[in-house]
Amino acid sequence: MTKTKKLIFSTFLITGMVFTSLFCQAQVPDEIVLGFKKGDVKILSRYFNQNVELIVLENEKVYSKAQAQQIVGNFFNNYFPEEFTVIHNSNSNKEGAKAVIGKLITAKGNFRVYFLLKQNDGKEYIHQLRIEKQ
Repeated sequence: MTKTKKLIFSTFLITGMVFTSLFCQAQVPDEIVLGFKKGDVKILSRYFNQNVELIVLENEKVYSKAQAQQIVGNFFNNYFPEEFTVIHNSNSNKEGAKAVIGKLITAKGNFRVYFLLKQNDGKEYIHQLRIEKQ
């Protein structure tokens, strides 16, 4: 193989590896990110499972979808988001679950957000949500 062919082959190989790693990253539904950015619990609650393990400040237990919506809504009323960014998201595991970590910035402080997404009937649902003061 000539030097030129080796260079072209190496370039395609590296480019392919980069694109593969980008597409293998778990994608967080845009609506969930938008819900955190806007502090819009109605958007987020569309992704809540029927029961959600919730840890938001002093609230910590498994809540129904309606209860979780009320608690997260109260949180956003007190800590309206200025910025939200996804810091890390994992690839799906065997059960189709994805773990996502984000940073929520509010006028009253910064928070670490963690949520676990699982697929059910082809749609992703939030099964676990933590919002903790940093």
